[in-house]
Amino acid sequence: MLKDKKILVAGAAGLLGSRLVVALLAAGAEVVAADVSPERIAQRLAEAGAPEAAGRVSVVALDVTDEPAVSAFFAGLSAIDGAVNCTYPRNRRYGTRFPDVSLADFNENLSLHLGSSFLFMQQCASYFARVQQPFALVNIASIYGVVAPRFGIYEGTPMTMPVEYAAIKSALIHLTRYVASFVTDSRFRVNCVSPGGIFDHQPQAFLEKYRAETMGQGMLAPEDVTGTILFLLSGLSASINGQNIVVDDGFTL
Repeated sequence: MLKDKKILVAGAAGLLGSRLVVALLAAGAEVVAADVSPERIAQRLAEAGAPEAAGRVSVVALDVTDEPAVSAFFAGLSAIDGAVNCTYPRNRRYGTRFPDVSLADFNENLSLHLGSSFLFMQQCASYFARVQQPFALVNIASIYGVVAPRFGIYEGTPMTMPVEYAAIKSALIHLTRYVASFVTDSRFRVNCVSPGGIFDHQPQAFLEKYRAETMGQGMLAPEDVTGTILFLLSGLSASINGQNIVVDDGFTL
């Protein structure tokens, strides 16, 4: 599907990002795998059976919250066909319950996550303006950027749905539309994928309540999401621009 394409994956050491790198390699692409922790990328790929030595992965260090570093990184890029932003920057107090979130923490987390997403999109658009070659960008939003949280599924667990997350992901969906409308060139496509919850060893009580809100699958595996991302990076989605695709086994119905 993506043979001879070169794709940048930011946040490649994360749960979704690392599995996406593997899926991209399987689809025939070359990958620039970027993260604040290059060592962690190599570890994740080795665990997945796709080590850096495969020859089609370039591992690079990149902090998406560092504007000079991001600008310099994109200025030095050449011949990439698309990018996926899987990053999830946040401060140490992220995840505090709504009544206890300070304004300073709310603002900082919006700046870290939404601000860095803006910067990443801006630099992708600037890269396209410079090279004038087709480019596909995919952002990772969330079902909680589409619908209000269902707080009942968190009862009886130490978990919550962070207020910053809802604000960030809903804004990211609209920012995606903004960038598509601003560039106004069908060769530059920017779209969102909004996954449901992805399994990461959450408490059993939460998993059971979450499953009851779906058609039966419950929490997703990363591989349930990567296919939609590959589709949006490929020529099969050539006429899709500024859109948000929900992948949630019916959670938002």
